[in-house]
Amino acid sequence: MALLDVAWVDQHYDRENAGLGRSRFAEHVWVHAKEFDDCWGDISPVGFACVAWRLATAPHLDPGFVRLHRRVVRAELVRNSWDGSLTAAVDLVAPWPAALTTSRSWTQDRGWRDWPETFGQFLAPSQQELSRIPHVRSTLAVQAPLPFAGLPAIPDSPGPELPDLAERAVTVLARELNDLLAPMVTELENGR
Repeated sequence: MALLDVAWVDQHYDRENAGLGRSRFAEHVWVHAKEFDDCWGDISPVGFACVAWRLATAPHLDPGFVRLHRRVVRAELVRNSWDGSLTAAVDLVAPWPAALTTSRSWTQDRGWRDWPETFGQFLAPSQQELSRIPHVRSTLAVQAPLPFAGLPAIPDSPGPELPDLAERAVTVLARELNDLLAPMVTELENGR
């Protein structure tokens, strides 16, 4: 069984929609270069990687340079305050737990609904839907360490390599997130 991608870098869209430069993401990184100010000279690449990830994903860059599977509601990468390691905090759309699906007596015939879907995408219910229909939307909150061995070393000061470093960082992060979550997301998709 082939595993699904959870995160991927969309080079094609990025190049096709670049303004004056070679890359839409590179332009975005330059516009927000100040966000990397606390990262220069850090022996750990984690802070830089977290900023690059935030800049590469929606809603900061929409559509994102890094795209996420339809089941990913949120994918944040943060520096762990305990030891400085890299932590993924990901919320995934999930089916109702078995305790709610084996018996429907809890619904009291109120018409409870799960995640609304439009064109295969999971969405939050609209205000109109919420005014008429109750919803129970299950998510899985995943919090896990990610290895950061492949992340680029961070120079002492910003330079022309900034967009390339950010792109290399998010490419590594997308790969690590896939290694971590692809089996879980594939299982959720197959269990629909």
